[in-house]
Amino acid sequence: MNTIDIHEIQRLLPHRYPFLLIDRVIEFTPGESLVGIKNITFNEPQFTGHFPQRVIMPGVLILEALAQATGLLAFKTADDIQSDNALYYLAGIDNARFKKPVEPGDQLQLTVKLVKNKRNLWKFSAEASVDGEVAVSADIMCVNQDMPK
Repeated sequence: MNTIDIHEIQRLLPHRYPFLLIDRVIEFTPGESLVGIKNITFNEPQFTGHFPQRVIMPGVLILEALAQATGLLAFKTADDIQSDNALYYLAGIDNARFKKPVEPGDQLQLTVKLVKNKRNLWKFSAEASVDGEVAVSADIMCVNQDMPK
């Protein structure tokens, strides 16, 4: 089984606290799919204002976690283009649906599947679930480009 620990995640993604939204990858198959984990904890900065009377994880941050998972799968799929200069940028989100609130104490399972790759444009189907129940689903596109110098 292929896994990715936090050290490799940090090597592949440019995000850092508080914006790195994947704790580990529990399985992946290059060119096919990836399953990541995000542990939701009360001490994360978004919970001081969203919403103080009933804290829930902002949907846009769940979408960002899914987008980060697509970047990891793309990096692991296109191993030949990995470099210190390569980045995967979010290019689009379609069909986003929010079905269940995510709260502190939840463990978010991020599942992304590669639908299509054409040149540097990648399309994925993505789902975030808690205890087997879908919380968010979306189609996500990303594009790989070299960082500007």
